[in-house]
Amino acid sequence: MLPTLIICAYLIGSISAAIIVCKILNLPDPRTQGSNNPGATNVLRIGGKKAAAVVLLADGFKGAIPVLIAQFLGLELFELTLVALAAFLGHVYPIFFGFKGGKGVATFIGALLALNYLVGLSFALTWLFVAKVLKISSLSALVATLLTPLYFYLLTSDLNATYVIGVICIWIFFTHRSNIKRILSGEEGSIKS
Repeated sequence: MLPTLIICAYLIGSISAAIIVCKILNLPDPRTQGSNNPGATNVLRIGGKKAAAVVLLADGFKGAIPVLIAQFLGLELFELTLVALAAFLGHVYPIFFGFKGGKGVATFIGALLALNYLVGLSFALTWLFVAKVLKISSLSALVATLLTPLYFYLLTSDLNATYVIGVICIWIFFTHRSNIKRILSGEEGSIKS
């Protein structure tokens, strides 16, 4: 059952909300505008708050739905984190869009909320606090990501599942490598008030 759920999670993760929403709203393809990233932040730049909110929610549900289905079927936490990883990888490397996807943060948050809502909430609150203080979206995501394995282990006490969460977090740093370069050089854009 687990292999089937992992494949399904990857396929669900591969549905790019940013590309689909932009197509429906007659907006430019997010892979060709702004940061060229098919994610909510880039859709915010090219299509505004409503379009970005739809993308953010859809990307979150891509992470949550496979985990909730697996939970309903009685899988253990470690197996649930593998399902979450598959959904995340689907978002980052979508089979339907030439394996060129987004950075995975919204899908990860959705999965975290389904795995343990307190961990997901801790991520979101950390993001909001850092964003309020430093006003840089990517840095907020990276700080929250860095702390998530700690939150996860403290709230679940499951070391094996925490390792999988750690792998996702390392991957998020990899997907944000261009952002990290811009942060270090002082060129990363700030959140508009």
